[in-house]
Amino acid sequence: MMPIKIAKNVFCICAQDWNRKLFDALIPLPNGTSYNSYIVKGLEKTVLIDTADPQKENIFLEYLKDIESIDYVVCNHAEQDHSGLLEKVLEKYPKAKIIANAKCKDLLKDHLHISEDKFQVVKDGEILDIGGKTLKFVFTPWAHWPETMCTYLKEDQILFSCDLFGSHLAAGDVFSDDKKIYEPLKRYYAEIMLPFKNNLKENLKKLDDLAISMIAPGHGPVHKCVDFVLDAYEDWTLKEPKNRVLIAYVSMHGSTEILVNRLADSLRVKDIPVEIANVEDSDIGKVAEELVDCATVVIGTPTVLAAPHPKAAYVAYLANVLRPNTKFISIIGSYGWGGKTIEVLSALLCNIKAEILPPVMVKGLPTDKDLSEIDKLAKLIASKHKTLDK
Repeated sequence: MMPIKIAKNVFCICAQDWNRKLFDALIPLPNGTSYNSYIVKGLEKTVLIDTADPQKENIFLEYLKDIESIDYVVCNHAEQDHSGLLEKVLEKYPKAKIIANAKCKDLLKDHLHISEDKFQVVKDGEILDIGGKTLKFVFTPWAHWPETMCTYLKEDQILFSCDLFGSHLAAGDVFSDDKKIYEPLKRYYAEIMLPFKNNLKENLKKLDDLAISMIAPGHGPVHKCVDFVLDAYEDWTLKEPKNRVLIAYVSMHGSTEILVNRLADSLRVKDIPVEIANVEDSDIGKVAEELVDCATVVIGTPTVLAAPHPKAAYVAYLANVLRPNTKFISIIGSYGWGGKTIEVLSALLCNIKAEILPPVMVKGLPTDKDLSEIDKLAKLIASKHKTLDK
């Protein structure tokens, strides 16, 4: 196996993981993923940028079998899916130095027990000249760990961005297609980057000073459609939520589903797009994707043992940890005899700075009066959406 050339003396090592179903034992991967590292050959030195997940050790080392020497290994991010094979690289190239920032060095020492003498610590904006090629280290903290950084290759205008601008996508093509990459890119943003959108605002500003012709991320295909990718990130990070409602629900005996369908119909006649996700069996990653830019989120749930259904509670938990820029939240659902569903869900949503709209909880099968309350909620949501930036 040979590294794939993406520019003159610049190569991609792409360890495809076609069959992986979950990332971090949590995030569904309907399209698999890849672990990307890169080789930059200068006239004087050779640099390896990042490694791969330990599960892909054999494939990764096969890519390196004809690489005679590596002088530096740049570690943009300490998480093991990018750093996990550092020790194997150092065994093969014992004279190589790990280039990392101070925070990354400390994390690598903790997680991989790499000795102090193997590191060369760099500062934000520092330059490394390897002979005819110049690497600049650009700190991008909290994208998505505190130590994350990007490496910029000046002569070829390539940004090696690690997790930033990545996508969980095992693909046959090394380069992305802007007609196909939008959804995988957005899904990845929702699941990985959304909680850190306020930090991303500052990180995106830092990239404005760089002439970027190619983005080479740590997961998924390499992007030549740079403006498309940057514009998408700016849209998700900087712009206000859209005139759109997400209704995420689960229903046990049909009562909650009746309320969900009524609310969706009532909103649609008011020209408000609605995405319905039945979380009993739907992909939770799609829910995360919708959280990126829906102005309103409605959680629908029956009551189970005086509390919300566990799958509805998980939606609330997910939204709370992802911290979307949602403007309005409401709860609809049903109960048999009583409970504290609203109180429990409200507590789970404490991190979201959104206006809580009056909930609609009904006892048993919804009556005409109950459906009228749902219509009132739809009318209220429509009035709130008129305040959104157009």
